[in-house]
Amino acid sequence: MPYGSRRRSAHIVMADTGWPGCVKSLKGVILDLCGVLYDSGEGDGVAIPGSIEAVKRLKESDLQLRFCTNETQATRKNFVAKLQRLGFDISVSEVFPPAPAAIAVLKERGLRPHLLVHDGLLPEFDAEDKTNPNCVIVGDAAENFSYQNLNEAFRVLIGLERPVLFSLGQGRYYKETDGLKLDVGVYMKALEYACDLKAEVIGKPSPTFFQSVLNDMGLKPNEALMIGDDLVNDVGGAQYCGMKGVQVRTGKYR
Repeated sequence: MPYGSRRRSAHIVMADTGWPGCVKSLKGVILDLCGVLYDSGEGDGVAIPGSIEAVKRLKESDLQLRFCTNETQATRKNFVAKLQRLGFDISVSEVFPPAPAAIAVLKERGLRPHLLVHDGLLPEFDAEDKTNPNCVIVGDAAENFSYQNLNEAFRVLIGLERPVLFSLGQGRYYKETDGLKLDVGVYMKALEYACDLKAEVIGKPSPTFFQSVLNDMGLKPNEALMIGDDLVNDVGGAQYCGMKGVQVRTGKYR
């Protein structure tokens, strides 16, 4: 249950009364990954106690299960391989990160990206035309968020007649094993401010992103439950789409 101020407590209690009906209609569960199942960090990171068993129990139930993440530091294949090494029974087809969705948008709109992303994500875009870019894609680039790289992305955008900025998520921060780290949303906001534009978010909490997961499950929003550690992007995004949202007390939960 998401935390809140005293002013919101009555609303939260009222929300509690709806849970029995929600459980009866529930046909699918969508899980966030980082902060819910594992904490990223040195090496593969570490599984959160009980998370491997929780995934196993969900898979043994009659509920559909998918994993919805804003992970943008590795290709989907390499990311899932890491989760498998940690002990999770997860396949590539069950995981929905922003990069494949972004590539679909590029193809649909005939766009050529300038990439400000983590080196581990670059192979996802190998097949895309990046010459003479007419848009910028920013992901969680970590150490690649240097002044030089941010300024290069700024120059691409400011030089376009109709600048287009895609952000692979809009999180403020996330948790690694050695503490909290700034997330992509911070740098997205810097480019928005500098270029006087609004980024198009691909990833949570985008309704289109959530709907793509629901479509894959063949479920209506009221038949699915989203579990995450981010009150805005996980819980709030799911609730905006008509799903139920639950916040865990791990990961970035404060």
